[in-house]
Order: sequence, then C-alpha cells, then structure tokens
Amino acid sequence: MRTTDTPARRTPGRPPSTTHRDIERVAVALFAGKGFDQTTVEDVAAAAGIGRRTLFRYFPSKNDIVWGDFDGLLDRMREHLRASPPEEPPLEALRRAVIATNDYHAAEIPEFRTRLELITTVPTLQSHSYLRYADWRAVVAEFAAERLGQAPDDLMPQAIAYAALGTALAAFRRWVQCEGTDVAEHLDLALGQLAAGFAGAGGVREPRARRRPARAR
Repeated sequence: MRTTDTPARRTPGRPPSTTHRDIERVAVALFAGKGFDQTTVEDVAAAAGIGRRTLFRYFPSKNDIVWGDFDGLLDRMREHLRASPPEEPPLEALRRAVIATNDYHAAEIPEFRTRLELITTVPTLQSHSYLRYADWRAVVAEFAAERLGQAPDDLMPQAIAYAALGTALAAFRRWVQCEGTDVAEHLDLALGQLAAGFAGAGGVREPRARRRPARAR
C-alpha cells in the first residue's frame, strides 16, 4: 500500500497544499492512538489543518484513508506480472510480484504495520476490505487467465486468485502478530508453499525476529 504525494492545485502566493500523504500520516497516527471507530472525520481534518469538505476531495471516505494508494499498488503488481517471463510458472511469477509491490523502506514499516493491523482487526473496515480484495483478485485472475488461455471468470483463474489472496492475507496477518520479522519473508514462505501445493508445509520454520545490532558502549 505504498502511497504517493498528490498535492491539490493551489493559488500562487498561498502556502503549499496538503497532500494525500500528509492526511494519511496524520490519520493513521490518530487511528493507532485513539482507535479507528473513535476517530471522526472532523478529527482527521482538524489534525491535518483542513476542512471536512476538503478532506473528502482527497478521500471518498474515512475507510479509504487506511488503504492509501491501493490503486497504485495494483498497477505496480499488474506491471510486475506482465513483465514476468512466459516460461515462469504463474504462481512463481505471482510470488515475486506480490513481494516486489510490498517492498517498503525501513522508515515506512511502522505505518505499514499499523495500516495492516487496522485492516485485519477492525470490524468496521471489513466490508470495505471486501471491495479492495475483489480488486486484488481481479488483477491475479486476469494474469492467470492470460497464462492459461482462459477467461478471468473461469474456474481456474478464480481459484488461483482466491487461493493467492487467502495465502497473502495469512502472511500479512502473521507478520503483524510477529513484530521484528520481515514481511517479505512471510510472503515468500507462504506463497512459495502455495506454489508447491504445501507439500513441505509440515517442516517449514516461520521467519524469526531479527536481532537489533547492539549499541556501542
């Protein structure tokens, strides 16, 4: 869910406009500290220094703020899938694409973790999440259908899309639970096992938290 700064148009002589990222950072911090349901749109707008109506010019709803630039993430995943070699197995290509589109800088990880924790634990966000998950599955189904010479709505492309989404969600949820681990390792392990039909799942060792380097005394 990596995001981009998209400032609104501004009149010459006025201060720089608030960006999508400015609002997202403020909102996610409020959601984490106060609770998603307990934080109102007015709270977010006030903290961002804008009006309620202005906020809705950036995001259709409070729920959308949590997802950030999800459409951009889907576009990047689609590009990675299209660039995969034709001879590469579909599930292997998908594994690499999902990992690549969820590659975050260290400074971005805390906010990303908070977003995922909200998405996977707040009931209010679940119905909205279903719509986002449908968009994610559509990208996978389109790719699988092209590889298989079928239509996206056919059984096998849909089965691949649903299986991949469930596996990725399991990896994300487990990563949120295991602080200090690498999200890419969770995705790599889970999606790799999906590609292998979970043949070696019984002997798999989960990613461990990385030790922080000791401070010099």
